[in-house]
Amino acid sequence: MRQEYSNDRIGATSDSKTEGWQCIEDASREKHYSIHEISKLWGLSEKTIRRIFQNERGVVELGTEESRSKRAYITRRIPESVMRRVHRQLRKTA
Repeated sequence: MRQEYSNDRIGATSDSKTEGWQCIEDASREKHYSIHEISKLWGLSEKTIRRIFQNERGVVELGTEESRSKRAYITRRIPESVMRRVHRQLRKTA
């Protein structure tokens, strides 16, 4: 993903389409939260947080596939921008 900067930032682009736009952060540089951390922040169970973020776009999932003899272990990390987006969506529906 290419980062874009407004003219007041280092590395500004002179592209007319990007002038005046704020920096679009690369998701790899922002804080990533574990299921446990979000459950503590939001006061919900880890099971509920897993369900909320299970198929959410932007969630990083690391792990192994399930085989006949071993179950799958998946580690999820949720970027801060995804966490905020989901929280806004949940607030709107409440």
